[in-house]
Amino acid sequence: MPNSANSNMSNGDSRHGWPSDVGILAMDIYFPHQYVDQAELEEHDGVSAGKYTVGLGQTKMGFCSDREDVNSLCLTVVNRLLEKSGTDYTQIGRMEVGTETIIDKSKSVKSVLMKLFMDSGNTDLEGVDSTNACYGGTAALFNSVNWVESSAWDGRLALAVCADIAVYAAGAARPSGGAGAVAMLIGPHAPLVLDRGVRATHMQHVYDFYKPDMSSEYPVVDAKLSIQCYLSALDKCYAKYKIKTDSKGMGPVNLESFDGVLFHTPYCKLVQKSLARLALNDYLDVPQETKALKYPELEKMKDTKLEESYFDRDVEKAFMAQSLGTFESKTKPGLKIATNVGNMYTPSLYGGLVSYMISKPIERLAGQHIALFSYGSGMASSFFSLRISNKCDESSTLYKFSQVLADVQERLDSREKVVPQDFVKTLNLREKAIDSAPFLPAGSVEGMFPGTWYLTGTDDMHRRTYDMVPLVAPAPYTNGHA
Repeated sequence: MPNSANSNMSNGDSRHGWPSDVGILAMDIYFPHQYVDQAELEEHDGVSAGKYTVGLGQTKMGFCSDREDVNSLCLTVVNRLLEKSGTDYTQIGRMEVGTETIIDKSKSVKSVLMKLFMDSGNTDLEGVDSTNACYGGTAALFNSVNWVESSAWDGRLALAVCADIAVYAAGAARPSGGAGAVAMLIGPHAPLVLDRGVRATHMQHVYDFYKPDMSSEYPVVDAKLSIQCYLSALDKCYAKYKIKTDSKGMGPVNLESFDGVLFHTPYCKLVQKSLARLALNDYLDVPQETKALKYPELEKMKDTKLEESYFDRDVEKAFMAQSLGTFESKTKPGLKIATNVGNMYTPSLYGGLVSYMISKPIERLAGQHIALFSYGSGMASSFFSLRISNKCDESSTLYKFSQVLADVQERLDSREKVVPQDFVKTLNLREKAIDSAPFLPAGSVEGMFPGTWYLTGTDDMHRRTYDMVPLVAPAPYTNGHA
């Protein structure tokens, strides 16, 4: 593996054989064609108005019938990305799937995706699945980047795929569900380049959210502990990121260092609190004599201890107010998918990246520096950053990147609203489908987006078969490497 004291400072080091500007060449997102309105769900569930829409910050929640599973979500998003980006299946040398939606304890989702590669004859693809709650997509991304930057790289591109169906038993947690998939094409000369040598990780053994019952989609959740774990992991990763950037001459780092700050999003309100948490971290890093001069309104907070403040309402309120402008400009643009689709688990953070990348013209995105925080219960977490290319003309990789995502808003707007009663019936259908064999899905295929893969049935040996809603027309996009 190439190594030098200075090579991590640069995103390209020809002296050591590292490819330049390794990152995300293209990405696409899939979400179900149907959703339930959270305000209507509040009324149906008999809870106070605003409990889901204001308390959680959620507007709509996407969900799947028994026609869709994690395999079909991944088939759809990979097929769409490669078609829309003009990427030949022979160009892919590695593919990894991050998911916590386990439907087989042995056979990987990646192996199912190989059906897409049959006609190309390409069977030389490294990678399988990565699993740790909502962190698997980040593991797939990091492993893909690592492969491109390693001695094992054969010059082809990598695919990092993440997909989940987030469903909860009837009760307080159900409105924080969702479903979706994101696929990212990884390679050199990318428009979104991951910063080298500064990503920071925190891992710890804890039971905050887990799925010990293999016969159920529903998790066991310690909600208060899970929030504490999320915030403490954020504190630790941010502190380590600051240390690493300082050691490479890239510091000092604070929220002003970034144009966008994106988070894994269990629900949108937690994200606003998380940005406030970073503002608290920055404030505590300021020398005491400077605090009083620069932040007189926060004088009462100067002796705050991070580990004692997770549920301190006064601290939370003060820093949410202090960071509101930063939230509105740097974080809220990344919440479009989350508030309209819900928590997608592993694709959640990357749905935030999609949201951010469609939030403004690419001329305004060009050259921006973006921070990302990934969290998966149990726990695994990372804080990392990427830079968006400065070039945005029609021949640029950034322009081509934007073209692949050009239909996201249209797809969001064209979804079908389902009344809460039918939403509940659909989840009941999914419950019956778990581990059933033989099984014929009862959900309708009508209304699904063109190009959507769906489950046609499961035989008596639990073997699943799939088909695809026909595409209307091929999309003439390119990844810049075709």
